[in-house]
Amino acid sequence: MTPTFSLRKVSKRYGEGSAAVHALREVDLDVAEGELLVLLGPSGSGKSTLLNILGGLDRATSGEIAYRDRSLTSMRDLELTRYRRRHVGFIFQFYNLIPSLTARENVELVNEIAENPMPAAEALGLVGLGDRLDHFPAQLSGGEQQRVAVARAIAKRPAVLLCDEPTGALDVRTGVRVLEALVEVSTRSRSTTLLVTHNADVARLGDRVVRFLDGGIRQIEINAARAAPADLVW
Repeated sequence: MTPTFSLRKVSKRYGEGSAAVHALREVDLDVAEGELLVLLGPSGSGKSTLLNILGGLDRATSGEIAYRDRSLTSMRDLELTRYRRRHVGFIFQFYNLIPSLTARENVELVNEIAENPMPAAEALGLVGLGDRLDHFPAQLSGGEQQRVAVARAIAKRPAVLLCDEPTGALDVRTGVRVLEALVEVSTRSRSTTLLVTHNADVARLGDRVVRFLDGGIRQIEINAARAAPADLVW
């Protein structure tokens, strides 16, 4: 089966000469269809840079990246925009909700770009917020706001979910609820999911764990069994 992503010698450099920063160094990686892959490492190790490149938000300096059988590397800007809109859902550490819109209306924003969007009420129901449809962000807790962000991402019915430290600003109890929602919806939709974290215990959620250090892959581990979010500590 063709992997969702295939990367060969992917590097990312910011700047030139002696001032250059090498964010990624010749990364080779295949990501299987439907896999939950955890990218683990300290801040500055390259994991978020890789996520941004796979999401079409940034470009590699060198190397080749394929999404299924299409080259991301050779896509023009307009093609990358179409790729992001049609195939990718993003979840970031900070929720990026519009304060003047309700939870339902924040999720409905994807209707502008999605070809076959999930009804907002259905998406919010999947993350346990069916009774918060008409609440504004200021009326929601941090964990509830992050679950609205998860609902917004999955309402596109994306083939790929890219999650950058989605629990980084949350306490343990709230973070567990967000991860439960994320795992539930990614499993149900069979999305290929990449989760960036610096938390070693959160890595137990994944099918595999890719450990990053200094812009490169240090080690790839296979989890014998995926842990439940409720079993995690941090």
